[in-house]
Amino acid sequence: MVSNNSNVGRRSMLSAVGTGLLALAGQPTSAGATRATTGVRNEDDVPETVARGEERIEQVFEYHLEQGLHHGGQLAVYRGDELVVDLAGGITGVEGDDELTKAEADPDGVETEPDSRFVLFSNTKPLAAACVHVLADDGELAFDDPIVDHWPEFADENSEKAEVTVRHVLTHQSGIPETDIDQEYDQWTDPDALAAAVEDAELQFSPGDETSYQFYSFGWITGELVRQVTGDRIDDFARENLFEPLGMDRTHIGRPEDEDVDVATLVGFEPYDRVGEPGLMAGYTTEEAAETYNRETVQEGINPAWTGIGPARELARFYACYLNGGELDGTRVLSEEMVTTVTDLHVEEPPEDGVGTASRYGLGFQRGGAVPDRRGVPAPEVTFGHGGLGSSMTWADPESDLAFAYVVNGIRDGYEHDARISILSETVRSELT
Repeated sequence: MVSNNSNVGRRSMLSAVGTGLLALAGQPTSAGATRATTGVRNEDDVPETVARGEERIEQVFEYHLEQGLHHGGQLAVYRGDELVVDLAGGITGVEGDDELTKAEADPDGVETEPDSRFVLFSNTKPLAAACVHVLADDGELAFDDPIVDHWPEFADENSEKAEVTVRHVLTHQSGIPETDIDQEYDQWTDPDALAAAVEDAELQFSPGDETSYQFYSFGWITGELVRQVTGDRIDDFARENLFEPLGMDRTHIGRPEDEDVDVATLVGFEPYDRVGEPGLMAGYTTEEAAETYNRETVQEGINPAWTGIGPARELARFYACYLNGGELDGTRVLSEEMVTTVTDLHVEEPPEDGVGTASRYGLGFQRGGAVPDRRGVPAPEVTFGHGGLGSSMTWADPESDLAFAYVVNGIRDGYEHDARISILSETVRSELT
């Protein structure tokens, strides 16, 4: 548990972070700031009581919607095995032939429900990694096994590429951060084509020598590894071994082609005015990412790194299972020993030239404790989870026993996204511990 003094300190820092986000939005940073400008105190600005706990969390969640940071979103939090926060607001799509525009903060549309499905982007990666965790727990593979032991065509015998291990892939140290099929969306439903692209890919650095985030190749490699070991596509394996046992009935890796599934419409927001130009995220602008991932054909791709869909409450449930040692509601999917192994810190690499955020990885999870940190200010080092392209964040904190999932349909530049996520993450941690 976090001490009261720690909570006070976190709230002070949270207030400072919140001021920065309000400034981004072009809003007054507080009632006090407005009064300082006018010299007049408006007593109506002073609340009778300060909201705390779940009420405070809901206020922050609703405020982000009111300010137009995104059109719709969900927030779910488990404490232990209990769902203690389950919020949904805004809209997920449009009615008829209307377009979801960036200019309108609150257009008419389809209301977001707690079980509405959102594109999960890289929050899909831990779901794919969990399939590998299950196989390791069952003795079907080991993390230090070379990939070629299970997938002979992955690399030529005795080549440097043949040294890539399961651990290298799960910690983004494979040396294969990209492949030629990454943007070939029409081939994403063809497992053979995806496997061939990985087999043809050349190393960009020696396995284990560097950490280079595998935007798509993480999914291509883990997906084919699961298929080579089990004979099943990873989406089918995940459904049978993870989603169904955990009651995650609306979560999928790739949009099911044989089901009528609604997915929240994505919108790419222009960055607020600020110093510096925003960089591309995974090679996309926010608008390009929204346009690409709104296509049903792309959502149907077997891309275990990006094309997960589902509601926040089921993502939070997934993390609650890991926090509870691999078991939830009497259903065990992993041993306690395996959960400890995969959530431990395995790789820590400082940012290049001292700029940015350190890379801290478990086996398929990002780890907290870096500065800056979207999971808090900063989050405890034991925190594990993942983020998704300018639109979502998940984390689990063993110190507070909280499992957090936040998904939205507004894609923002990384700086703005990090600010809103930090605020909401730290509000949850401060108000529920």
